[in-house]
Amino acid sequence: MPDQRKTDWQALGQDGAFDVVVVGGGVNGIGTYRELALQGLRVLLVERGDFASGCSAAPSRMIHGGLRYLENGEFDLVRESLQERDALLRNAPHMVRPLPTLIPIASVCSGLFNSAASFLGVGGKPKPRGAVPIRLGLALYDWLTRHRRLMPRHSFAGPATTRAMWPELTPKARFSAIYHDAWIGYPERLCIEMLRDVARDAPGSIALNYTEITPEGEGFSLRDVLSGACLPIRPKLIVNATGAWLDETARSLGGVAQARMVEGTKGSHLILDNPALFAALRGHMAYFENEDGRVCIFFPFHDRVLAGSTDIRVTTPGRVACEGEERDYILGALQGIFPEIPVRADQIVFSYSGIRPLPQSDQDFTGRISRGHDLRELPGAVPQLCMIGGKWTTFRAFAEQVTDAVLTRLGRARQVGTLTRAIGGGAGFDAETLRAELSHLPPTRAEHLVSRYGSAAGTVARACTGKDRPLSPATAYSRDEIAHLIRSEYVQHLSDLALRRTDLAISGILSAEIIASLAEVLAQVGKLTEAQITQQISELEQELARFHGVTAETLTTRDTQRRAKCGSVRKHA
Repeated sequence: MPDQRKTDWQALGQDGAFDVVVVGGGVNGIGTYRELALQGLRVLLVERGDFASGCSAAPSRMIHGGLRYLENGEFDLVRESLQERDALLRNAPHMVRPLPTLIPIASVCSGLFNSAASFLGVGGKPKPRGAVPIRLGLALYDWLTRHRRLMPRHSFAGPATTRAMWPELTPKARFSAIYHDAWIGYPERLCIEMLRDVARDAPGSIALNYTEITPEGEGFSLRDVLSGACLPIRPKLIVNATGAWLDETARSLGGVAQARMVEGTKGSHLILDNPALFAALRGHMAYFENEDGRVCIFFPFHDRVLAGSTDIRVTTPGRVACEGEERDYILGALQGIFPEIPVRADQIVFSYSGIRPLPQSDQDFTGRISRGHDLRELPGAVPQLCMIGGKWTTFRAFAEQVTDAVLTRLGRARQVGTLTRAIGGGAGFDAETLRAELSHLPPTRAEHLVSRYGSAAGTVARACTGKDRPLSPATAYSRDEIAHLIRSEYVQHLSDLALRRTDLAISGILSAEIIASLAEVLAQVGKLTEAQITQQISELEQELARFHGVTAETLTTRDTQRRAKCGSVRKHA
């Protein structure tokens, strides 16, 4: 058990009384934990897996206002989403960046009647939108941010300009529009940074991954999944933030709801190594409706292309993977927009999928189900507040709503707001100043640290000794850097490192050699036995193959290809 976890577990043993226990360590749970702790409450965050390892690790990585929600008449949701998008651009500028977005348009008035019907609450599958409804929607989108504009207004292009600007775009696109939203480079890391902020600013609160809470007598028991140890805890309130598992968690904690609160839809995404597609996008996201009415997106994600997504109704929550039909659906959608650029399955370096926790709905078309959020209280000896719905962009606003309800119930006053509060490495972030401070490092190494840690880049650099070595020639991550993450970022498993504390897996560079290096550092810092490390390597390889489309053979092949490439470069040098 790492020192950090030992300290937290000892604090629990000394005092198991909490104002609030938040169950669920996704972005909504972590955001709520942060918001509550900053009000002076003693809060415990309980997550049965790793932090941000469920749906929060499987978003489209867009931070957006929800342009298509306007059609459903959800003006309050769009207004809130735009406010939160802009807040994240200010509060986490090291991770959240503007994203110009291209909408290809094939017709003039198509979908106008359908849009009006949707606005009036009439269901049904949408039809592709033409220039008129899209211009109306974008004008309204701009209008909603007129008093605090951070991004340019939308623009519209006719046939000649569209063809000149986007020569690879499908000939079916007669017009095009450009508007701006944002994207997040490392969403799982932002969750960890919020936890670290709480540890610094509200040290009386505790966050534990790999733990489970169960009723016991008149209170509750907390079990360490890793060691099996148990401790009693006594909360005044429980916040259920378990997303797609909300109803199951509510029942397990003694809550009784009259009807199911949450249903899920499965969203799958692909990461492609396709330089031609990357170049054709010119730094823009392509946002369009596929033939079935489902909105699809793809955009430059670091030096890859992120593509998605599906929206498939599921009845039972669980761990999910991108299946073959979904892969073919996404690839087909991409090929239809840029038909002259080959898009193939062998270009996929990583895939991921998650279940969106949406409010229970009778809508036949999943795209019509609201992405809004709501709070429901279940009575009991310890009342349970259930967080229903919500999306990545609005996590702070949802947390604020929950916190206000908790403070009212406990008779406490709000002490601070978080709308303008920086997160982690976003505090005092200035990229140029940081690069100057790290000028003693190779430029690629300095850029690596700045882009991942923001204003904390210097702290990470100082944790790296003069004897530090790269994990592999294929990456700028170093061994001392990984050791620092293990000590300070709640790392318990090899998968925590490969999938969430770093971008090694999603970038498509994770290999057998890199996994071995990660395992060696984890064994040294975590004092793990050879048998424990061997088991963790096996578990990570199985997880990559089952849920991310990366087989053990692929991991080995990447090392072989890298060595062959390096040998070829040396030969021709």
